[in-house]
Amino acid sequence: MSADIKKVVLAYSGGLDTSVILRWLQDTYNCEVVTFTADLGQGEEVEPARAKAEMMGIKEIFIEDLREEFVRDYVFPMFRANALYEGTYLLGTSIARPLIAKRQIEIAAEVGADAVSHGATGKGNDQVRFELGYYGLNPDIKIIAPWREWDLGSRTKLIEYANKHQIPVPSDKQGEPPYSADANLLHISCEGKALEDPWVEAPEDVYTRSVSPEAAPDTPTVIEIDFKHGDPVAINGEKMSPATLLTALNKYGGDNGIGRKDIVENRFVGMKSRGIYETPGGTILLEARRGMESITMDRGAAHLKDEMMPRYAEMVYNGFWFAPEREMMQAAIDAASEPVTGTVRMKLYKGGVAVTGRKSPNSLYDEAMVTFEEDTVYDQRDAEGFIKLNALRLRIGKRSRN
Repeated sequence: MSADIKKVVLAYSGGLDTSVILRWLQDTYNCEVVTFTADLGQGEEVEPARAKAEMMGIKEIFIEDLREEFVRDYVFPMFRANALYEGTYLLGTSIARPLIAKRQIEIAAEVGADAVSHGATGKGNDQVRFELGYYGLNPDIKIIAPWREWDLGSRTKLIEYANKHQIPVPSDKQGEPPYSADANLLHISCEGKALEDPWVEAPEDVYTRSVSPEAAPDTPTVIEIDFKHGDPVAINGEKMSPATLLTALNKYGGDNGIGRKDIVENRFVGMKSRGIYETPGGTILLEARRGMESITMDRGAAHLKDEMMPRYAEMVYNGFWFAPEREMMQAAIDAASEPVTGTVRMKLYKGGVAVTGRKSPNSLYDEAMVTFEEDTVYDQRDAEGFIKLNALRLRIGKRSRN
């Protein structure tokens, strides 16, 4: 614990945890606290955080709508990699942390703060993601992680501290919450408490962004998504900004029961955790991108990108967004995405997503080449030499073993 902290920028939601942290920082470090609240499309008002911070004596309050920057500069670049952590998780929480960290460091420089602070616990991944981001952008910044310092190790102790210091506690926080939720425009995740037993099926009320597949419409929904250089730019011919487009895809997906995942993942800190994730728009987008890539991306480039993907996804999951290797891989991925332009038709039905058509001015698909009818562009006799050359090492190896 450093005693020379004069001003700290706190990532502040206005909830119980960060409100307790705000007061704890004031009491423990006798420092000035600057609050930063980001609107990343979490689906709830962020302005109430201003009134709560003012009530607690905060003079410098930053509340910012970062939805467009979040989708444009973080979500879309990640989706160009078709990133899935451990083959299933679309990295909704992971990708939000670098942007929050970036703005904290920028605000710290603007207001002359010598430290930053976050509300992540000492058991999870977010502490790593935030702090790798901080250090990657300002190697000399001081970091205060209250969950690793204080003795408020339970929800009960937090509420007791809040009541003692007259910090308002929402009525739904007075009891034990059934699970912990994290949300942004890409997804919502729920973990802990009632979800900790991986054998017990999650109750329906955990899902807030999608209807159940069984309750979804009995008629399929068909949409067309236009892409330009690897990113979606329009739905059904209507051009949209990145955040507006993802919001629209979330509505299509949620209405059709799309994007639910029950996952047991390996945290970077070493333990396994079970989470319920809803990523309706992202699930549609992943399938649509792969459909667009299938006719526009060279086979070698596509296969190499698929080989890179697990490593890229792991870097995002572990918090290495600002690492040079992620930036190096991003440059290659972005270059490979240049020809990924065109339109994909999608059918959405009771939790399922299917590509039913794709077209592009950059299409590498040659109907004359692949037709089963007679053609004049492909000499089938050429395949004999191709096969024999590829079989040469197999034949030599087999003879040597006889």
